[in-house]
Amino acid sequence: MDVEGIYLASASPRRAALLDQIGVEYQVIAAEIGEDPLAGEAVEATVVRLASEKAECVARQTRAAPRPVLAADTLVVLAGEVMGKPRDEAAALAMLGKLSGQTHQVLTGVALAWAGTLKTRLNVSEVRFRSTTVQERQAYCLTGEPMGKAGAYAVQGMGAVFIERIAGSYSGVMGLPLKQTAELLSATGQPAWLGAR
Repeated sequence: MDVEGIYLASASPRRAALLDQIGVEYQVIAAEIGEDPLAGEAVEATVVRLASEKAECVARQTRAAPRPVLAADTLVVLAGEVMGKPRDEAAALAMLGKLSGQTHQVLTGVALAWAGTLKTRLNVSEVRFRSTTVQERQAYCLTGEPMGKAGAYAVQGMGAVFIERIAGSYSGVMGLPLKQTAELLSATGQPAWLGAR
């Protein structure tokens, strides 16, 4: 059953921009769920579970006008430590200090709920930060960009000046891996990008 357009269960402007990039039509309906990990839960399981819960939440809200619901969740992990969104500037500075000169993982779970089914994908990328100075980290925090970002940086923004290399998916580090997203959308009959129409 083909339906034109999807619901994006995220208020993230970065995820919206990525869907715009490949020409997917969508309507934003942010999902309100708790984002705490479960006791003993692996990070890989956490991002997939949270993405799934977001997709299912919006699918329930939109039963009267059903469309495929796409959701995602991203976590940054350094040496086993999960770095969420910084609660304040001090937390952002601490995260950026830990990332300096180190390689960390960015995990993004993607979920698509449609017609009573739920399909998921996981993307894992590695990001290497160059060594940064205290002054650089402070100046970056003053821009406000680190707030609301997992790991306290934006790969598509000014935070890019700290990145030496990425192994994996650039869009996945941004918060929505487009290869996996296209796979999920194609399974619903949705055009996954402009060339697929």
